[in-house]
Amino acid sequence: MRRYIRHRVPGGTYFFTVNLAHRCGNRLLIEHIAALREAYRRTCTERPFVTIAAVVLPEHLHVVWRLPEGDDDYSTRWRLLKGRFSHFIHARDASNRSRLHKEEREIWQRRYWEHTIRGNVDLARRIDYVHYNPVKHGWCKAPTDWPFSSVHRHVRQGLLPGDWAGHPVTHGLGR
Repeated sequence: MRRYIRHRVPGGTYFFTVNLAHRCGNRLLIEHIAALREAYRRTCTERPFVTIAAVVLPEHLHVVWRLPEGDDDYSTRWRLLKGRFSHFIHARDASNRSRLHKEEREIWQRRYWEHTIRGNVDLARRIDYVHYNPVKHGWCKAPTDWPFSSVHRHVRQGLLPGDWAGHPVTHGLGR
């Protein structure tokens, strides 16, 4: 079995991409946004973290989290969040033998992608990437048109103008 070595910084800030197991045509995350929000809320209550930026698309999500000082355990947070969401919704039975053995539902990809934020420029670029992602994928014309994004909070707090990214933003972070 392959062992993944993840970079960990106690109290660090991280960018994550988390995908559903089947992305093509899947709208599970936005169709069950209330369940995802509840799983997120419960996980944050049990294992606190600060959400700096977040966007939920139909089949994947991006977030930037800051963990509490001295804490580097984002893996448990993702395990809890994904498990709670899976429990909240009614998913089809797993057909994969490995997943059946592990009693997993075939909802999420097993892994996720993380990046440790390395300074203010990196943080700003990741936040922009998160907020611009629905436009990049063709779900809306402007970031503020997408309802499942922290861009609205950033605009309310005066961190971004209401017409932010009316034109494409390029930071070399394309995937």
